[in-house]
Amino acid sequence: MKARLPKGFNNGGSNTNIQQLARQAQKMQEEMDEATKELDIKEYSAAAGGCAVNAVVTGALEVKSIEISKDVVDPEDIDMLSDLIIAAVNEAIRKARDEKTATMDKISGGLNVPGLF
Repeated sequence: MKARLPKGFNNGGSNTNIQQLARQAQKMQEEMDEATKELDIKEYSAAAGGCAVNAVVTGALEVKSIEISKDVVDPEDIDMLSDLIIAAVNEAIRKARDEKTATMDKISGGLNVPGLF
């Protein structure tokens, strides 16, 4: 019984196809690395409590700053302030992750190969 190769794979062309695929994967990896560098330094901000708390994070998911309105500081209600800070930081992180995911999906065309990117 003779094995049949898929169309486009012949004895002389299979190495060419593999090399071309490897070049495309390398180019995609380089584009993703560059995009990651750009996104890591980008800043994302979010507010909570009607702008009572504003948080800024980087694309590397590091908190850069937190601004708290004097109006929301109540020594009797520290829990509310904590909740507002958490909400603002989490929203800023979500924005950073969403943009990174969208950018990587755009570059890779939605391709997800574990360990490659």
